[in-house]
Amino acid sequence: MLNDVIALDKKYYMNTFGDRLPVCFEKGEGMKLYADNGDVYYDFLGGIAVNAVGHCHPYFVSSLKSQLDKMIHTSSLYYIENQAKLAQRLVESTCADKAFFCNSGAEANEGAFKLARMYFYKKGIDKSEIISLDHSFHGRTIATVAATGQEHYQAPYRPFTNGFKQIAPNSFEAVEKAVTDKTAAIIVELIQGESGVKPMDAEYARKLREFCNEHQILLIVDEVQTGMGRTGRLFAHELYGIEPDIFTCAKALGGGVPIGAVCAKAEVAAAFEPGDHGTTFGGNPLATAAGLAVFDILEKEGLVENSEKMGELFRKKLKAVQEKYPEKITEVRGAGLLIGIEVKPEIASTVFKKLHEKKMLTSLCKGLTIRLAPALSITEQEIDIFIKALNEVMEEI
Repeated sequence: MLNDVIALDKKYYMNTFGDRLPVCFEKGEGMKLYADNGDVYYDFLGGIAVNAVGHCHPYFVSSLKSQLDKMIHTSSLYYIENQAKLAQRLVESTCADKAFFCNSGAEANEGAFKLARMYFYKKGIDKSEIISLDHSFHGRTIATVAATGQEHYQAPYRPFTNGFKQIAPNSFEAVEKAVTDKTAAIIVELIQGESGVKPMDAEYARKLREFCNEHQILLIVDEVQTGMGRTGRLFAHELYGIEPDIFTCAKALGGGVPIGAVCAKAEVAAAFEPGDHGTTFGGNPLATAAGLAVFDILEKEGLVENSEKMGELFRKKLKAVQEKYPEKITEVRGAGLLIGIEVKPEIASTVFKKLHEKKMLTSLCKGLTIRLAPALSITEQEIDIFIKALNEVMEEI
């Protein structure tokens, strides 16, 4: 079957992913994925921080089946019960006052940029510039690529929409130098996932919030990868003790069903009036049923708390491996169950491939960091399975 799928992919699918890892999965359960040849893998990447409640959680599956029996899609021309209820869950659980649903993290960030510009436009203030950080990742649309601080993503798509620029992360001096009277918003990932799980300093985040308040600048926090319990808090900005004017989320919000959200304070959200923004699929009955099920599972099973507890244990055990192999592992970092294991660049690709051979699913960021984002329901026994595999890999190379 695998060879047939590969042949079809090469013939009919645009070559945006190149040669993928040679495996095709048929089903999943919790932390496990089952390949077409019967091999069992442990998903320590969680579909890139998507499968927060694990694969095929019974309650999640039954919730979707129940919704499928009713209806999948209507239209934003009509009221949608699940949409209203999921907006309520997001608002009542966070510092936001309003939510808007779309289909992905990139769309959510696009919506945040539009909202920030609209906010000042409606006030008659000439502010449109968006500042983001080097090494950030905000999506693959033209505007979100313009905000993404990685040249290899940007180079083929220039010229961009005007008004985006990047500055060094964790440098408050860079913020002060970059801001002008045209700056509408600063967008930040408090933990940069795609660049290797790199957290911002707490003091930097606090100063950034204060600076935005003082200079009438909106602070946007991109929580696409860090949201829904990933960092041991429902959202990473809670971990940092700050409240953004706008934050975005996606990935784990739908547990595998595409959905994104733009969440904002009341005054900012009020800038969007009828006709200013919209969506066909965003927040439809099926996607929002998925979001409601994810919220239910997080709360009923204490998964946000488990993320904090198991994340701390996981990093402790990883650091013990680092101490055994300091010449191979340079750093373990992260928060909750978003973890980066930085290894020497000359062995990073080998470590990643050998972990895959041992049926451990991870990703390799920037050619030197193994990224982990497993299900928030992970157990100590499952953590130990990975630790054993990592020790074996370190011994082999």
